[in-house]
Amino acid sequence: MLRVAVESAAGLPKKKLGSPDPIASVVFKDEKKKTKPVSSELNPVWNETLEFDLKGVPLDSSSYIDVIVKDYETLGKDKLIGSAKVSLKDLAISQVKSLPVKNLALVDENGKSIGATISMTIGYEPPAGAVTNPQDQQDGGNTAGGEEGDVTDGGGQGAVTSPGEPGHKIRSRTRKRHILANKPQDFQIRVRVIEGRQLPGNNIKPVVKVHVCGETHRTRIRKGNNPYFDEVYNSNSFRADCLMGEFKLDIGYIYDEPAHCIMKKWILLNDPDDSSSGAKGYLKVSMFVLGTGDEPPVERKEQDNDKDDVESNLLLPAGVALRWVTLKLKVFRAEDVPQMDDSITQTLKEAFGGQENKKNLVDPYVEAWFAGKKLCTQIIEKNANPEWNQQLNLKVKFPSMCERIKLTVFDWDRLSGNDAIGTTYLDLTKIASSGGEIEGETGNSEIGFLPTFGPCYINLYGSPREFSALSDPYEDLNLGKGEGAAYRGRILVELSTKLDGKADKSVEEIPSDDILVVQVRLFVEFPYKVVFSLDAFIYALLLSVCNGPNIICGVKFCLVLPGNNYYYLPWADTKPVIAITSFWEDISHRLDSLNTILYISNRLQTNLSALKSAVQSKATDARLVEIWLKLINQLMEDISSFRIPDMEGKPNLTALDIQQKMLRDSALENIMKGAKHLFEEATDVNKCLSVIEGWLDKLKQLAEEPQNSMPDVIIWMLRGEKRVAYTRIPAHQVLYSSYSEQACEVQSLCRGNFQCICRIGKWGTTGLLNRSKFSDVTGKVKLKQEYFLPPVGWEWEGDWRVDPEKTLLTEADAGHTEFVDEVYENETRLPGGEWKLAAEPYTDVNGEKVQGPAEIECPPGWKWEDIWTFDGNRAVDEKGWEYGVTIPPDDKPKSWVAAEKMYHVHRRKRMIRPRKRIPGAKTAEKKDTGDAEGWEYSSLIGWKFHRKQRSSDTFRRRRWRRKMTPADRVGASAIFKLEGALGDEKGTKAETSVKQFGANTPTVSCTFDQSNTYHLRVYVYQARNLTALDKDSFSDPYVHVSFLHHSQTTETIRSTLNPTWDQTLIFKNVEIYGDPQSLAQNPPIVVMEIFDSDQVGKDEMLGRSTCVPIVKLTSGMDASPKLLWEPVTHKNGPAGEILVAAELILKTKGNDTELPLIPPKRGEKLYMVPQGVRPVVQLTAIEVLAWGLRNMKTYQLAPVTSPSLVVECGGERAQTAVIKNMKKCPNFAGNVLLLKVLLPKEEMYTPPIVLKVIDHRPFGRKPVVGQCTINFLEEFRCDPYATGAEVAMSSKASPRDLHVNIDDGRQHLLEAQKETVDWWSKFYASVGESERCRPYLDKGYDTLEVYDHELESAKEFMGLTDFCSTFKLQCGKNESDDDDPAVVGEFKGSFKVYPLPDDPGVPPPPQQFRELPDSVSQECVVRIYVVQAIDLQPKDNNGKCDPYIKISLGKKSIDDRDNYVPYTLNPVFGRMFELTCFLPQDKDLKIAIYDFDLLSRDEKVGETVIDLENRLLSRFGSYCGLAQTYCISGPNHWRDQLNPSKILEQLARWKGLSPPRSEDNGNTLSFGGRLYCLSDLEANKEIHEHLGPPSERIALHVLRTQGLVLEHVETRTLYSSFQPTLPQGKLQMWVDIFPKSLGPPGPPFDISPRKAKKYFLRVIVWNTTDVVLDETSITGENMSDIYVKGWMPGMEEDKQKTDVHYRSLDGDGNFSWRFVFGFEYLPAEQLCLVSKKEHFWSLDKSEFRIPPKLIVQIWDNDKFSLDDYLGAIELDLHHVINPSKTPEKCSLSMVPDGTTPPKSDQLKSLFDQKAVRGWWPCYMDKDGKRELGGKVELTLEIVNEKEADERPAGKGRDEPNMNPKLDPPKRPDTSFFWFTNPCKTCRFIVWRRFKWLFIGLVVLILVLLFIGILLYSLPNYISMKIVKPFN
Repeated sequence: MLRVAVESAAGLPKKKLGSPDPIASVVFKDEKKKTKPVSSELNPVWNETLEFDLKGVPLDSSSYIDVIVKDYETLGKDKLIGSAKVSLKDLAISQVKSLPVKNLALVDENGKSIGATISMTIGYEPPAGAVTNPQDQQDGGNTAGGEEGDVTDGGGQGAVTSPGEPGHKIRSRTRKRHILANKPQDFQIRVRVIEGRQLPGNNIKPVVKVHVCGETHRTRIRKGNNPYFDEVYNSNSFRADCLMGEFKLDIGYIYDEPAHCIMKKWILLNDPDDSSSGAKGYLKVSMFVLGTGDEPPVERKEQDNDKDDVESNLLLPAGVALRWVTLKLKVFRAEDVPQMDDSITQTLKEAFGGQENKKNLVDPYVEAWFAGKKLCTQIIEKNANPEWNQQLNLKVKFPSMCERIKLTVFDWDRLSGNDAIGTTYLDLTKIASSGGEIEGETGNSEIGFLPTFGPCYINLYGSPREFSALSDPYEDLNLGKGEGAAYRGRILVELSTKLDGKADKSVEEIPSDDILVVQVRLFVEFPYKVVFSLDAFIYALLLSVCNGPNIICGVKFCLVLPGNNYYYLPWADTKPVIAITSFWEDISHRLDSLNTILYISNRLQTNLSALKSAVQSKATDARLVEIWLKLINQLMEDISSFRIPDMEGKPNLTALDIQQKMLRDSALENIMKGAKHLFEEATDVNKCLSVIEGWLDKLKQLAEEPQNSMPDVIIWMLRGEKRVAYTRIPAHQVLYSSYSEQACEVQSLCRGNFQCICRIGKWGTTGLLNRSKFSDVTGKVKLKQEYFLPPVGWEWEGDWRVDPEKTLLTEADAGHTEFVDEVYENETRLPGGEWKLAAEPYTDVNGEKVQGPAEIECPPGWKWEDIWTFDGNRAVDEKGWEYGVTIPPDDKPKSWVAAEKMYHVHRRKRMIRPRKRIPGAKTAEKKDTGDAEGWEYSSLIGWKFHRKQRSSDTFRRRRWRRKMTPADRVGASAIFKLEGALGDEKGTKAETSVKQFGANTPTVSCTFDQSNTYHLRVYVYQARNLTALDKDSFSDPYVHVSFLHHSQTTETIRSTLNPTWDQTLIFKNVEIYGDPQSLAQNPPIVVMEIFDSDQVGKDEMLGRSTCVPIVKLTSGMDASPKLLWEPVTHKNGPAGEILVAAELILKTKGNDTELPLIPPKRGEKLYMVPQGVRPVVQLTAIEVLAWGLRNMKTYQLAPVTSPSLVVECGGERAQTAVIKNMKKCPNFAGNVLLLKVLLPKEEMYTPPIVLKVIDHRPFGRKPVVGQCTINFLEEFRCDPYATGAEVAMSSKASPRDLHVNIDDGRQHLLEAQKETVDWWSKFYASVGESERCRPYLDKGYDTLEVYDHELESAKEFMGLTDFCSTFKLQCGKNESDDDDPAVVGEFKGSFKVYPLPDDPGVPPPPQQFRELPDSVSQECVVRIYVVQAIDLQPKDNNGKCDPYIKISLGKKSIDDRDNYVPYTLNPVFGRMFELTCFLPQDKDLKIAIYDFDLLSRDEKVGETVIDLENRLLSRFGSYCGLAQTYCISGPNHWRDQLNPSKILEQLARWKGLSPPRSEDNGNTLSFGGRLYCLSDLEANKEIHEHLGPPSERIALHVLRTQGLVLEHVETRTLYSSFQPTLPQGKLQMWVDIFPKSLGPPGPPFDISPRKAKKYFLRVIVWNTTDVVLDETSITGENMSDIYVKGWMPGMEEDKQKTDVHYRSLDGDGNFSWRFVFGFEYLPAEQLCLVSKKEHFWSLDKSEFRIPPKLIVQIWDNDKFSLDDYLGAIELDLHHVINPSKTPEKCSLSMVPDGTTPPKSDQLKSLFDQKAVRGWWPCYMDKDGKRELGGKVELTLEIVNEKEADERPAGKGRDEPNMNPKLDPPKRPDTSFFWFTNPCKTCRFIVWRRFKWLFIGLVVLILVLLFIGILLYSLPNYISMKIVKPFN
C-alpha cells in the first residue's frame, strides 16, 4: 500500500481575475487520484490521503510519482498550474516507512519553476513477500518476507504468510528494542475496537472481549454482520456467549512497533481450536502500550471508511501460520546431587559405630516447564546419582512467544513440600535460530534451525551444599532467582524438535540403544587440572576452592592490618598454590570457540572505549582517525586470523555445535564485510559508533555457549566455619587451550618458580599420650622424615630445615601508620578491704604478664603522640576501673562490670598511649625469629599455638620443611602429579587421607625471585551528583583509595554533593612481584570508595568506583595521565561520578630522581593535583538572576519564612538578601549576583553550580532547607557583547499610556450574534477540518495555532523560561529511604556565564541582566478556556468516564461538577472560567479532570499545572496570544489590554530599537530598519467589516513577524499522582492573563459546544418481490407471510414494522407503509448523536456518536412459532447504494462485498440528495455465501425539524397521512389471515382447491337424490299407472 498525504501548497501564481481554485492529483503507474478543490486560495491546505494499492508488487528503485496541481473549473477542462516528480527510491531500498517531502518546487510545462511549492508525506507498507534490498537491510530485516517460506527451518518468532498472500506478518522479534529498565514499572495498555466486517452468521449480536494481563474487558453489544463499535474500554463482564473467532498478540510486539502502537489495523479472527478453518471475520482495532514517558499517538479521524483496505492492513493471528511441534526432552541422569533429607536410621547407625552414608539422602526428580505446560520424570529414592532415562514430550506451537524451558530438579518429600535442588534454563534464543538476522544479509537460508541441544550435561547452582534440617535461607537461589553460590550437581539432557509430531505419551522411557550411544559418545572422560595461585590480595581467613564436587581447603592464615583500613595476608614472595584434578568430558572445542570470540570482542571493546573517550574529550580529528583506523584494522585482522576451530572429528559433537559454528562463521563474515565497507566509505566517526556498538553486541551474543558442561570454579572466603563471600570463575576463563593462544583466556598461570614444601611437626616426647614424635600438622598422622620420597617429575632441593610459622612472627603494629599501645593495671583486695597492687600488676587483655607503662619504650621509626592515659570510652567508672569477682580455681574474673560493689575483689584499668610512624624513617626490622629453635607453645593439644613461652604451656612443636622443585622445570604440569603423592616408602597412603581430602598433598607455593618497587600516584580531583545522606540535603564525602594492600584517605569536604578534593595521594613503595611487562598489559586496579563522614555513628558508604592506572616502566614515558569521569555505583545502581587519574611508575633501585616532581602542597600534608594533569582554567563571570522562591515546604514542621539563597561554584560563593515576607512577595530584593570563578576551559571538567536555600530562624539558627545542583553550564554560556539584554515582558506600559477601543466593540456585538459562524468554526478551520466550517473560511476570518503539545514544549519559545527558569530544590535523605529525593520547593532564576579578560586593565563586559521588571506582587485576571479532552483514562467499570473540570489557583478553586459529561473518554467541554489572583504567589494554575460518581468519591483522572508567572514574564508575550487580525467586533474581537501599536512600541524599547514610525494614515510603518506596507501585507486577504483602523492592523502584522506567541490552543498532557510518569489523557485549552493595572481586557470568546440538530428519516416501504417462500400451506402451496422491519443502529428501541402481507404465493408483498425515525444529527461531524441509558439503573444517558445507517429486514410472520428471518440490507445514509429503478435489474452485485472498494458513483449521500426511491436487494449469509432473500422497494427521505413541521407525515398510514398520502395497498384477494377471515378462507383456500370436488359432490348428491326420489316414487307411479284411479 502506498499512501500519499497531500498536505499543502504555497505561493501559487494569481490568475488574471481573482485567485485559482487549486486541486492536486497524484499519478502512480497510470493510476490517478485527486484531492478536493480548494476555492480561491494561493496557499491551499488539502490534508488529504490518497491511497494506491500495489497489487502485491513492491516498489523498486526506479518507482516515482507525478504530482500535478491544476486550477479546478466547474465547466471545461482544469488548467495546469504546475507539476513535480518525486522518486520513491528511498522508500524502496531502505527501512523507512514514510518519506516527508517538504516545499517541493512546482514547474510549468516547459520545466521552468513557477515559484510555488508543495508539501506532502509518502507512506509505504511493502506487500507480504517483498524483500528489501539486502545491502541496506539493517538489524535483521524487519520487513515482511524476512523469513519467507516454510516454517520447518524455525521460521521467525511470528506468523508467516504464504508467498504472495496479502497481509502483514508479525515480524521477527530479534530486532533491537530500546533498553528497558530492569525494575518493574507501570505500563498502560489501550485497545480501541473500531468496527467489524464480514462476521459469520445471521442476525447476530456481536460483542468483542479483550483479555489483557488477567483482566477482561468487553464492548457494548451491536447487531449486524458489520458492526461499528468505536470504543476504548476497561469493563469487567462475563457472559455465556458463543465464540465466533479470536486473535492473540504478544504485548511486546506492540511495544516494539514504532511509537509503541498498532494504529487502525484489521485483525483476522480465526477459530482457536482449528487453525486451518480460515477467516471468521475481521476486526479493526488500534492498540497502544505506553510506558513511562511515552507519548500516546494521535489517531486521525477518517472521513470515509470505505477507502479502508482490509487486506493490505491485515495482521494475521499467530495461530494461523504457527506449527504444532513436539519438544522431545530426554533426561538421562544426574550426578553429585547434594543431601536434602535427614534420616533417623543413618543417625542411629552412626551412633552405634556403623558406617554413615549421608550422601544418598535425596529423592530427586526433574520437572520441565515450558509455555504453561509442565512434565515430571519419575522419582528415584535415596540416590545422589539417579538415572531416570525418560523422555518428556512437550507439545507446543512454534515459533513460541515463550523463550525459555525451565528445568528444576526437586527432592521429593513424603510429608512436607518438595524442595528445589537446583534450577537451570534452556534459552530457545540460544539453542534455535530463525536465521532472519543473518539471512537478510547473506541470502543464506541454511542458518536457521529448530531447537536442539545435547546430549550434554547442564550444571545446577544454588545455595551452599551443606545440609541443615532448618529451612534454607537461600532457597530462592535453588529456584533460579539470582546467581547460584554453589555447585549442586548436574543433569544430562538432550532436546530435539519434531514438527507436527503426534506424541502418544507425554512421558516415555528412552530405548536402551539410545542410552548406550550417549554413554559411548559422552563418557570419554578427560582429566582437567585446575591450579590456583592465591595472590596476596585476597583478604581471607580461610580459603577453600571448589570445582564441581571436588573441594580443596587452603591454608589457614592470620591477617595483617596495613595502612589504615583493610586486612591482608602477608604472603610476600611465596604465594600458596592449590591444585585439583577432576575428570570431565572433553568440551575443549566449545570453549576454544567461545574464548576466540571473547578475545575478538574484548579487543574491540577496548578500542571502542578509547574511541569514545577521545570523542568525549573532543580530541583532534587526526587523533580520532588514528584510533578509529586502529580499531577497524585490528578487528579485520582478528576476524581473518583467529578462526573458530573446526568441529569435524571432535568428541561429544552435537547438532547444536555444528549449527552454532555455521551461525558464528556467517555472523563474523558479515561483521568483516561491514568493517571493510566502513573502512572504504565512512566519513564521520560519530556516525560509525552506533554501527560498531552493534557489532560488539552481536559478538557478545555469539559468545554465549549453551552447552558448557564444565562446572565453574568457586572460591570461598571462610571465617572459621562461616562462609563470608565467594566468587565464581567460569571454567573457560582458566582453561588452557592447545588450539591457539587466543582460545585461552588466561595467557599464563604464574610467572614465579613453583616449589613444593613437605612439612611435618616435631613434638616433645613426654606426655604425648597417643601422639607420635613426628606427625602432620593435625598431630594425628604419624610421619617420619625418611618416609618421604619426591613424586614423579619432582626432585629435592636442599635438606630438611626448621621453618617456624610466619604469621606468629608478625608484630602487632605491622603495616600500621598509627598504633595504640595498651597495658592493663590490676589491683586486688579482700571483700570490703583496701585496694592494693595485684601479684602481677601489669598484664595484657588475656592476663599475661607484660612490662609496665614506665618500662615500655617507643620503637625506632615511631614517635609518641600523647602520654599514658586511661581509656574512658568503655564500660568503666569515672576513673577507668572495671570490677570483677574471681571464682576458684581461676585467678582472674570471667566478666567485668563498671559499678563497684562490696563483694568485688579484683579491678583493672586499661592504660593506652598512641604512637605514630615517622614518614620515611627506617623502622628497625626486628629479626625476631621467636624461639631460636623455632618452637611454638600451647597449653593443651588442639589449642592455639603462640610464639612466646607462658607459664601455663605444656606442649611445644616446631615445623620442619624440605623443598621440592619440578625436575624438568616445566611450570604447571608437574603440579598435578602432587595430589595424594606423599605416601611413605611402602607406598601406603596415610589412612586418614580418605576422610581428610588433600591432607597428604604437600603445600605448593609459587615463589618469585624478584620483586619490583613501584611508585603510585592517584589524582582525585572532584566528584559530582553524589547521594545526599545527611538531613541538610548534603553529604560530607571523603574517598578511601585502595591499591593492592595499600590504602589512603583524602580529606573530608563538608556539606556538598559535588566535592572538589584536588588531591594527589602518593603511595611511595609498592612492592609487586612478577614481570613488569605483563603488569603493564594488565595492571591492578585502583579502587575508590566514597564515604559520608558522620559525627555520630558509622560512616555511610556513598559508592565505589575503579580506575586503571597508566603504567610507566621507563622514565622516558612522558604521557601524563588524563583525568576522566569514572562512574560511581552503589548497590548496583548509579550514584554519581568521580574525576580521577592514576599512574604507576616503576622505580629502579636506589634512584628516586627519575620520579616526577612532587606536586604542590596545600597545607602541611595535602598534595594538590599537579599542572599538566589538572584542567586548564580561565577567569569566568557567572551572573545570577535570583528572582525568587516558590512553593517552599515546611522544614522540621516549621514554615520557611525568611530565606536567603547561597550560590556556590568552583570554590566561590555569593549570598542574596533575606526575603522579608514569603507570603506577601516571595521574590528577592537585590536580584542580580556576580561570581568571578576560575572555571576549566573544557566543558567536561566544569564544576556544577550549587544553590542552597538557608532559612533565618530565631536564636541564630540557619538550617539549609533545600538545595539544587546544576551540572551543565553550557546552556547558560553567552556572548557578553551581543546586542540588547533580554528582559521580561511584564515591565509593561504604565496605565496612562492606555488607549483601548473597548467601546467600539459594543455596537457590533448584535451583528456577531446574527452570524452563523461560531468559535468552533475557527477551531476546525485551524485544524484543517474544512467540511466542519465551510462558511467561516470563505469569509476570510482568523485561524489560530493548534499545538499538539504544551506551549512550553514549542522549541521557538524556549520553554517560556527565557526570563527565568524554574529549578527544583531537593532535601537530603528521606525517612523512607526512597531512591527519589523529595522536592521541597522551587527557585526562579537564571544564569549567564561568560569569560572575563585576563588583563585587569581591560574594562569588563557589560552586565547581562538589566532593565528588570519590578519584583513586586501584582493582581491579575486569568481566563481559562477548556476546549476538550482526548483519550482520557477510563475510571468506571463500563470502560468510560464521567469527566468534569476542577480548577485551583492559589486558595481559590472552581468545581464544575454540575456540568459533567457522562459516559465518554473524549468529552467536549467548551467552558471558560475567569479568576483573579496575585502573581507570583499564586503562580501555579492547576487544571484537573475528575470522574463524577454519585455514590463513591469522585476520582481524579489527571491534572496539568501551568506556571502563570513564566507566561507573564516571558518576552514571547505568552500572557495573551496575538490574533491574526485586529478586529473591533465580530467573533474575533481583540482581547488584549494593549493595542498592537502599544505592544510594538514596548517591543522596540526592550530590543533597544528606535520606536516604530507610522505614515500615510497608518498604511505604512517603519520598524527595525524595514518599511512595511499594509496593502502588501493584506494582499489576497478578505477585508471584512469587523477590522479595526489600518495603523493598528499594520502594527499587528509587524508584531506577528517578531516570533511572539500567536493566538493558539495548546494540548496539555494530564498526569496522575498515582502513576506520575504515565499520561492519563490530553486536554486542549489555553490561558489568557491580564494584569489589572493595565485596565479591563477585551470580551471573552464563547466556546460553548455545538448542539446536535433534530432530523427525521422517512422511509416508505412500497413493495417487495422475489421474497423467499419459506412455508408450505395446508393445501401444499409455497407461501410467505411477509412483513418488513426497520431501524437505525443505536436506536434499536425505535424498531418499526409494516403490517403483514399474508399468503404471498409469488414472493410479492404490497405495503404502502411509512417508517419515521427521529434522530439527533451533527452535520459538521456527519454522525448521529445517540443518547440513551445503557441499563435501567443508569443515572445518565450515554452519549455516543455513530454513523447514520438504516437496516431493513424482511421477515416471515408465524403466529405460533418464532418468525423466520429472510434477508436484510444495511444502508449507510452518507453512502447510499444507488437503487435500481426496476426489480429486474436489482441484484446482489449492487452491494459491495467489502473486499473491493465501490466506485464513487455507486454511492450518494442522502443528506445531499434529500430523497431517493428504488429497489434494493436483501440477502442473508448461508455457509459464508450471500443468498438473495428478496427485493424491497423503498422511498428514503431526510427532513429537518422545520421541514417536518411544514410537511408533516405520520407513521404507518396514521394521520397526518400526507406528504405523500399513503393509500392502503391493493393486495390480491388471496392475501388474508385464515383465522380472522373464515369466508375468505372458504373462498380462496377451500373453494379454489376443492372446487371440482364440491361440484362433483353436488352433482353426485343430486343424482343420488334423483335416484332416491325416483326409487321412492316409482312404485306409486307404477301402481298409479296401472290402476289409473283418475281415469
